[in-house]
Amino acid sequence: MDLVIGFVAGVTLCVWLAELPDWHWLLAGGLLAPAARWLPARTRWVFVVTAGVSLGLAWAVFHAGQRLALRLPAALDGQTVPLVLTVRDLPVRTERGFRLLAQVETPLAGIAWVRLHLTRGEPWPAGSRWRAQVRLRPVRASANPHGFDAEAWLWAQGIQASGQVVGQPQRLADAGDWLAQVDRLRARIAGRIGKVLGTTREAALITALTVGMQQGIGREEWQWFARTGVTHLVSISGLHVGMVAGLAVLALRALFRRWPPRWGAPRAWIAMGGLAAAGAYSLLAGWSVPTRRTFFMLAVACLLLCWRRALSPFHIWWLALGSVLLLDPFAVYFPGLWLSFGLVAALMLVSVGRRRAPKHWRGWLAGQWAASVMSVVPLIGFFAALPLISPLANLIAIPWISALVSPLCLLAAAVPVDALLHLADWLCRGFYLFIAGCAAAPIWFAPIPPWPLLALGLLGSLWLIAPLGWAGRLLGAALLLPMLWYAPPRPREGAFRAMVLDVGQGLSVWLSTARHDLLYDTGLPAAEAVVLPNLLAAGVRRLDALVLSHHDADHDGAAPAIIRALPVATLWVGQADSAHALGVAFRPCRPGRRWQWDGVRFEMLWPDAAWREPGNNAYSCVLRVSGEYGSLLLTGDISQNEEAALVARYGRALASTVLVAPHHGSRSSSSPVFLRMVAPRWGVVSAGWRNRYGHPHERVLGHYRAMGITLLRTDRQGAIMLDFTAPPRVTGYRQVAPRHWRPGSASDG
Repeated sequence: MDLVIGFVAGVTLCVWLAELPDWHWLLAGGLLAPAARWLPARTRWVFVVTAGVSLGLAWAVFHAGQRLALRLPAALDGQTVPLVLTVRDLPVRTERGFRLLAQVETPLAGIAWVRLHLTRGEPWPAGSRWRAQVRLRPVRASANPHGFDAEAWLWAQGIQASGQVVGQPQRLADAGDWLAQVDRLRARIAGRIGKVLGTTREAALITALTVGMQQGIGREEWQWFARTGVTHLVSISGLHVGMVAGLAVLALRALFRRWPPRWGAPRAWIAMGGLAAAGAYSLLAGWSVPTRRTFFMLAVACLLLCWRRALSPFHIWWLALGSVLLLDPFAVYFPGLWLSFGLVAALMLVSVGRRRAPKHWRGWLAGQWAASVMSVVPLIGFFAALPLISPLANLIAIPWISALVSPLCLLAAAVPVDALLHLADWLCRGFYLFIAGCAAAPIWFAPIPPWPLLALGLLGSLWLIAPLGWAGRLLGAALLLPMLWYAPPRPREGAFRAMVLDVGQGLSVWLSTARHDLLYDTGLPAAEAVVLPNLLAAGVRRLDALVLSHHDADHDGAAPAIIRALPVATLWVGQADSAHALGVAFRPCRPGRRWQWDGVRFEMLWPDAAWREPGNNAYSCVLRVSGEYGSLLLTGDISQNEEAALVARYGRALASTVLVAPHHGSRSSSSPVFLRMVAPRWGVVSAGWRNRYGHPHERVLGHYRAMGITLLRTDRQGAIMLDFTAPPRVTGYRQVAPRHWRPGSASDG
């Protein structure tokens, strides 16, 4: 078992590597395992675990290297090539059309899967085949210290290229393989649910629980799930697949009590029947990574149970985890792997090894206690939030969804009786009423601590739920407290830090002093998923100031969500007319308005109340922040006209250490005269990867280069960290946290 534990650790270790070592040398480390048989028992386990780590790392590095070799070659980047594609999974509606997962029939330069975007016409049905001209691009997503890492998710799924259909595609004969038939069945079931129930939120939930399509669930509902800790109930994963397997096991057990099988042990038939039911549901759910992971785990557990070897539950647990990573080493990139296996381990820990099994209700409460305690570390470590209502919400929601709604949804999918769907709709309506009420409960936000404190907290959680008596539980609570009370270090008096978040095509800058926080712009509405996680992970509980430079969606789109989530002491706006809809008091940005926090000076330089220009960009708030060790100039989307007015009014007083480039580096801004007055050492461009506006413009880049200004870009370096201490430092997140699977780029400077 020591070898398996080391193997799991080795596969996990590969996630953090910036570069991949030679797996052949790592494989040689596996020779330590057979050599350990001649060592004393006290030291043998060290060599066996080390050998397992070496083998696991070699296995993960080998697969990662193969996947790296399948990245889109530079010669095909931006090229339009003819492809024959088969649509896998169901199409997803987006703001600009539809997104599809397509399999390339004849892989091109190793590219077998393409994330396809359709901007016109109807979606391509699941299982259909097409001949189309596709403009290929490598996959790219935002890179920030915290929040959902889309690049890691795409990498783990093997999606290495995206494509845009050009011209008129030609439909071919539909695919006839079993996967296409399953996808067509899923599409028919989803279509029937929509036809019977319409486009209600209840219908969207039923569709998600039946065939794994979640795109119909609205943003507000997702927020309810997150605030109550029940998101895992909506995504078909271990809980749902295990529930189906459990129902099948109960049914077969009752059947074999009355009619025993003529040959073979009933135990084996029951285990294989439960596994078959889990596999069928996994296929119906789209054979996604979480369902595959759960199916593999159940398969290993069933095989070990049928093997009739004297294995403890924890031996089976380790063997199942090792087998899952052997079959799919990329599963370690998904938090769900650790949440599901951790939950199973917690439930075993409160039941295994006790002299007497607890009574039914006590065992149920002990399991709920174990699940709640063990969820503290991953919830804070992954999401920086601990929904206090989560134990109660899950206490009601888990049996409601698992024992009532999900079985009824599957029955309605198998039996075409509309009354079953209407009954499921009624149950979902009650679930939403309950969750909406729970979502109003407070959430305990905690900054994400460093990994040593997370490890200490995990150890404390294990001691809390283990049957060790009150002394052991007190020790567990003591080990957990440092993680819960961790406070990230802040800048000292007179210094400040800033982070230009990677929000795609938009702008959002977070500034912090010794005791205050300011957010300049929020990015698009979708940027809420970037801005809030990074603020919460750093321990920000309120904003002392929120500056909305002007009324454009890429600058203030996420403002309503930010204001709902965090108290805002002062709201500054460049355009008062657009701020009334926010429903909070505000102050207009005007030249000469200044304040000081913790030895750091803030001064508004623009817009002038008498200025008259068409559009919104001309009225952007221009804010200069200066401390003992440097200064920062934030300019919104001003153009060369406003730049000239600022130069005429302030001249050399505009000088700043760092300039956030006006209007994302568009050709209408960053004039040479303005750059000479500001004379920054660094320039920062916040823009989306290969955005449709062409930001930053090549002519503007030439202006920065000609003046020797080091330029960093969020589309290439990810989030840009600005540390105004002695001496000032400017770094990009992709360089601070390099990973072998994360694209990176050197500065343009």
